[in-house]
Amino acid sequence: MTAIATARPTGPAALTADAERAYDLDRQHVFHSWSAQATLDPMVVTRAEGSYLWNGDGARFLDFTSQLVYTNLGHQHPRIVAAIQEQAASLCTIAPGYANGTRSEAARLIASHTPGDLDKVFFTNGGADANEHAIRMARLHTGKHKVLSTYRSYHGGTQLAVNVTGDPRRWPSDNGSTGTVHFFGPFLYRSSFSATTEEEECQRALAHLEQVIALEGASTIAAVILESIPGTAGIMMPPAGYLKGVRELCDRHDIVFIADEVMAGFGRAGRWFAVEHGDVVPDLLTFAKGVNSGYVPLGGVAISEKIHRTFAERTYPGGLTYSGHPLACAAAVATIETMEEENIVERVDALGREILEPGLRDLAARHPWIGEVRGTGAFWAIELVSDRATREPLAPYGGSSPAMAAIISGCTRRGLLPFSNFNRIHVVPPLTISAAEATEGLAILDAALTEAYDATR
Repeated sequence: MTAIATARPTGPAALTADAERAYDLDRQHVFHSWSAQATLDPMVVTRAEGSYLWNGDGARFLDFTSQLVYTNLGHQHPRIVAAIQEQAASLCTIAPGYANGTRSEAARLIASHTPGDLDKVFFTNGGADANEHAIRMARLHTGKHKVLSTYRSYHGGTQLAVNVTGDPRRWPSDNGSTGTVHFFGPFLYRSSFSATTEEEECQRALAHLEQVIALEGASTIAAVILESIPGTAGIMMPPAGYLKGVRELCDRHDIVFIADEVMAGFGRAGRWFAVEHGDVVPDLLTFAKGVNSGYVPLGGVAISEKIHRTFAERTYPGGLTYSGHPLACAAAVATIETMEEENIVERVDALGREILEPGLRDLAARHPWIGEVRGTGAFWAIELVSDRATREPLAPYGGSSPAMAAIISGCTRRGLLPFSNFNRIHVVPPLTISAAEATEGLAILDAALTEAYDATR
């Protein structure tokens, strides 16, 4: 053990502030997700507040990532912090088989905003296990096994959830034995159907899904799971009528419709839930992240009455040790109450319409590398291409490129943390970001794009 590891600071605040020790111990002992361990050089974060965080050298960064798109109410929100502290002082933890007031109130608040009859809530620890349990419920409810999901999707990193996922993170773990089948969702900019309009893309995507259902056998398909608006995969807004078309296909063939709202839910898309843009009610709705701004791990499944009835007299064979953990639920209650009282959803809708969309469209008009801008609320993607005519991605699917690295570096040097994936930059700041902060972030992105593009001329 090194000397720095032996000299332990006293208390969490001191541990957080000691950047050198934190980095040393991280490199000695921490195994990071989705990474080649020897290549890592992680930033040490010693402080965060609102839309900003600070590194070990004291440099401040505007957080345009909301971390992994979950700090919806920003960092260190005083009401959420206070709720966690108060809950810890009164009932820190209790097994899920008992009832407790904070979990009950969290469930009530969630159900008050879910669409339709999604009034029962099964709590999980995060989004991946929420999707795992939703699929388990669908399989038991229908007596069928297969699950259909789109390419260009992400549903979690656990075994079933990562097989349902439709991006390259699935490949190393995909052994083809989980009953998952992938199909093409609508994405006009890179249409799989040779469509030229949103209406054509919608119709052809639905016809494709109908054909997949026929060829796989409706009698074998338990569920279709869709991100209401795909998140990490590219924030591709479904064309008008698509979600209603999926709902109709599911109804016709006795298939459970699962809406994955882990990233898009709780105000991110300018609605309480993104599925509201499509004016449909799924049979199951999964959530996590924004439900409590990620302050303590929490996810869940909102369950319709017909699926709830399946387990009224029949034991549901599933559960988690920390299901509905009091600290996590206290953070959820504080988050949802804050969103209600401060009209966060309406403010996010306005932020998208008045600041982010006009600002991003202005960037697209001036930067040759921007092929498309798409999104809603505080949920936007910039599709970067080396050639607008051919739409050649600025980085390959599943990878990066020197050009993308230059853009990201240009942002961080100027004090902006960007969310990047393959050939895209996602603009996903905290829902509480001010208009001035959002404008500042767009200006930094503008400068980084200019610098990186000019370096190639």
